[in-house]
Amino acid sequence: MKLNDLEAAAVRLAEMYGQEFGGKPSGRYRIPRKLLAELMGRRRLYEEDVRDLSRAVLEQGYVLIDMETFFVVMSANSFVNYRRVAREMVG
Repeated sequence: MKLNDLEAAAVRLAEMYGQEFGGKPSGRYRIPRKLLAELMGRRRLYEEDVRDLSRAVLEQGYVLIDMETFFVVMSANSFVNYRRVAREMVG
């Protein structure tokens, strides 16, 4: 995939985060694998495509989560207030 196409798909995913649909004014959403492939101009998505798109989406301030049959797009800021695991919890 050309870098321009990849960046364009990442920008579009970021734009959709701020759009009203699904009964909500904005926020996290899910997109089917097939529709994401179409957005990227592909017939199917390969591991490299998803990895590269994930990086491009992160550069836009969002996280792309692969749930196998669909993808979730969330704001990277959503994760800032999550609880942190202390070393004592791991050991």
